[in-house]
Amino acid sequence: MQKMSTDDGRTGLPEINMNVRDDSEAVQSVKTAGGADVDDPEQLSVLAKGSEKRSSVVQNASSRIRQVSSDFKRLTTFSKPKRQPLGRLDRSKPVATYALKGLKFISKTDGGATPWADLEKRFDRLTAATNGLLPRSLFGECIGMNKESKEFAGELFNSLALRRNITGDSINKAQLKEFWDQISDQSFDSRLQTFFDMVDRDGDGRITEDEVKKIISLSASANNLANIKKQADEYAAMIMEELDPENFGYIMIENLEMLLLQAQTHNVIGENRNLSEMLNQKLKTTRSGNPIRRWYGDFRFFLVDNWERCWVIVLWTAVMVALFTWKYIQYKNRAVYKVLGVCVCIAKGSAETLKLNMALILLPVCRNTITWLRNKTRLGVAVPFDDNLNFHKVIGVAISIGVGLHAISHLTCDFPRLIHATEEEYKPMQQFFGDQAKNYWHFVKEVEGYTGIIMLVLMMIAFTLATPWLRRNKLKLPLVLKKVTGFNAFWYTHHLFVIVYTLLIVHGIKLYLTKEWYKKTTWMYLAVPISIYACERLIRAFRSSGETVKILKAVNYPGNVLALHMSKPQGFKYKSGQYMFVKCAAVSPFEWHPFSITSAPGDDYLSVHIRSLGDWTGQLKTVFSEPLANGKSGLDGQGENPNYPKVLIDGPYGAPSQDYKKYDVVLLVGLGIGATPMISIVKDIVNNMKAKEEDVSALENGTLVQKNKSGPTSAYFYWVTREQGSFDWFKGIMNEAAEMDKNGIIEMHNYCTSVYEEGDARSALITMLQSLYHAKKGVDVVSDTRVKTHFAKPDWPEVYKHIALKHTGSRIGVFYCGAPAPTQKLKQLAHDFSHKTSTKFDFHKENF
Repeated sequence: MQKMSTDDGRTGLPEINMNVRDDSEAVQSVKTAGGADVDDPEQLSVLAKGSEKRSSVVQNASSRIRQVSSDFKRLTTFSKPKRQPLGRLDRSKPVATYALKGLKFISKTDGGATPWADLEKRFDRLTAATNGLLPRSLFGECIGMNKESKEFAGELFNSLALRRNITGDSINKAQLKEFWDQISDQSFDSRLQTFFDMVDRDGDGRITEDEVKKIISLSASANNLANIKKQADEYAAMIMEELDPENFGYIMIENLEMLLLQAQTHNVIGENRNLSEMLNQKLKTTRSGNPIRRWYGDFRFFLVDNWERCWVIVLWTAVMVALFTWKYIQYKNRAVYKVLGVCVCIAKGSAETLKLNMALILLPVCRNTITWLRNKTRLGVAVPFDDNLNFHKVIGVAISIGVGLHAISHLTCDFPRLIHATEEEYKPMQQFFGDQAKNYWHFVKEVEGYTGIIMLVLMMIAFTLATPWLRRNKLKLPLVLKKVTGFNAFWYTHHLFVIVYTLLIVHGIKLYLTKEWYKKTTWMYLAVPISIYACERLIRAFRSSGETVKILKAVNYPGNVLALHMSKPQGFKYKSGQYMFVKCAAVSPFEWHPFSITSAPGDDYLSVHIRSLGDWTGQLKTVFSEPLANGKSGLDGQGENPNYPKVLIDGPYGAPSQDYKKYDVVLLVGLGIGATPMISIVKDIVNNMKAKEEDVSALENGTLVQKNKSGPTSAYFYWVTREQGSFDWFKGIMNEAAEMDKNGIIEMHNYCTSVYEEGDARSALITMLQSLYHAKKGVDVVSDTRVKTHFAKPDWPEVYKHIALKHTGSRIGVFYCGAPAPTQKLKQLAHDFSHKTSTKFDFHKENF
């Protein structure tokens, strides 16, 4: 028996009696500084922790004494009043059941042999140069965490190593297997203990405020939440205040479990379970065994969903086929057929379709005309005006095919036959082509030849630079080539159409085989479309010159977004969801760019939010940043007015979202900057709420006429963005909507995809912090608004199901604006729910 005392003149230290034998040591008794015995097994186990290794007394006495001495400070707290243990939490409640699925350290891990087999291969690859030892810096990569979680993975490594008394910075495969077994354990208690150990950096079984602050910073870094990291001190103090009201200076694992279970309350949507199960049964795909019946069913649903597009495409295709066939038969019966054969028929047939398509391709970009037709006529019922740009692209493809057929037929067939024809064969051709050609140059130097070649080259340039890969700079090109691509290159080369149409008219007049003026029909095809387009441009020039706007406010937001608030020209009337064109001569004297209007029709100003995604938008942000840096930022619209560049606007123009008032229930989905048209709709709904509150008596008396209904009775707004700073763009309107919406008209959901999905251990503390902060202050820690933020991407089937259950038998308008990736899924879900449930979803997508 060895007695260890600290009676060297210092007071307030404990006395410890240890039983030291040849191969072990044991704590016999502990007394506090006051002389009282400590008999709590949990407290004694603190000293006994890690002291069961076999070693000789001589070799290990000093290290044992140092280990015990490091625990003296903890024992001094034993004399304080003991914290009463929390009662066991009820885990049978739905909220608890949902939470028990969380705290996963590796997403989609089942802990089986296959994941470990993959892990072994990765371990062998990473340790090939380190003699089978995995360093701490590669632990995250080995277990499948991404680079952003490297620091988080390092802390996980430390906690697992501390639990096993591993002191080095490397582990072998056997130790990795132990780590993996614990990480992939599906037991909630095991996962909770692992997370607790990770937060408890010194392994004393308690979490202090400093440790809470550290794990908040780690979680914020792993989830790219810079604002939360900056306020880690404040949030750590708040958590300790909530979970340690008696000011013990630490929290226990039971407190952490309680916080975790409470954090999941807002994620559980209360729905009728029977209705939900019935809906799931209806949505299950049941494929008929008969392929003909299956094909017929799919075709019928396709026609129901796309009949407007179908009849337009069918009519257009039929007209092209008719024109091609007419010209083909016409030239087959002419004398030139004997020399040129089928080639001349193909060339002339494709030329006739080219005349039609070169005329039609102008109409989809006559935006004033389309806006007038959709607003003032009933044609919108049968004509899909929302697909104007898609139809423009489809016609462009048809033109490419027609140009190819026409050029190939002439260059590879007609001209060689004319050059190599015998004198007798060529004699009937002389009245059309003159003296027989000896080579290709004979045709190239003629008006018909060089106009055709120039048009072909200009079209190839314009069509190539219009492809999305080059227009949006999606390809990694050398710097030299990158300078001649992008939106500016697309815009300027697209305006080469002026030269193309001029050459086309000349080319159509100087025909070899047609001499009568009334048979030269190219100008007849083009006259009306060119006139309409010319009027459109004149209207834009006249309207923009008279609608010079004054910049009231300019704000630079995180995420490279510039917000412009400008004066509203007199008589400028628009609907929420519409867009307008903006031109800034300081960037380019010619370019007009479309942007959704983010203000509401009832506002006394116009606003747009412009994200720097290309060359023009980047230069616009630069020219506005200079006066902002030299003067006031304009955040409050007061004070000195910087010398902003001059801005012209043109519009408004129609867009799919403007039809939201046709529906009693709407689902508004915006990805990133695609939220702009939806924000205008949300603002309009908020303004309608204000108007109703101001005129309550009129509503009670029934004076609101149904045909003048103010908008939807229910709206669901889903905003999905990658960056936390994006929520600053529309913070004001989201807070206003949350405050004004006393009747639950607008249900708003923010999603931050940089944060790991709810249930992932890397976002667990963020979830706890979010729930606690919102409960105490009514503000979300991620968005800094009153709207709670969800993590990762939305579960769209669940979103649709939630709305379908809540609005059975209704017709829902789904409006989407953003990246093309989710379009097909949202559209397919609208199709499935419309055909398999009583709730109908009409899908609309913005096109620019």
